[in-house]
Amino acid sequence: MTALEPIAVVFGIVSVYLSVKEKIWSWPTAIVNVLLYFLIFREQRLYADMGLQLFYAGISAYGWYHWLFGGAQHTRLKVSRTPRMERLLLPVLGVTFALTLGTLLSRYTDAALPYVDSTLTAGSLCAQWMMSRKYLENWSLWVVLDVGYVALFMSRGLHLTAFLYTVFLVLAARGHVEWSRSWRVAQVA
Repeated sequence: MTALEPIAVVFGIVSVYLSVKEKIWSWPTAIVNVLLYFLIFREQRLYADMGLQLFYAGISAYGWYHWLFGGAQHTRLKVSRTPRMERLLLPVLGVTFALTLGTLLSRYTDAALPYVDSTLTAGSLCAQWMMSRKYLENWSLWVVLDVGYVALFMSRGLHLTAFLYTVFLVLAARGHVEWSRSWRVAQVA
């Protein structure tokens, strides 16, 4: 465990909990969380996940803005379903990215578990994009990814971070339930 890990864990739990509740403060707390994890993953040689944190910082700024002004007539964004084209395109992009990044990390770095790291990273890119657009299905993808992340972090001795991703797994399941309810209410209205 690194000295930053407990602080990052707290910010991560707060951020995802606020996302489940559709609270805008999920985004600034996410930015703090990902910047701390950038440093932690650099130390652990999880380079794909380290780079992912930079993407998360940018997409968090985007999500913060989009949740506030991305709805009809620049109002707050509501939960929706993933459009058909994105449901088709995201898996293709994710697999392509995972294989490319895994190959690069395997050949040119001392990365630990380059293909596992890359696959989880690619899936996370897709899930985070979906969350920033407030697509309901992001939570289902996060459930699958969180299971993989728990195993990865346990294997690297990041037990507190593995615990964090176990909490994320529970929150993702809860997020799916709460966002489903929100989506149904919006459909009725």
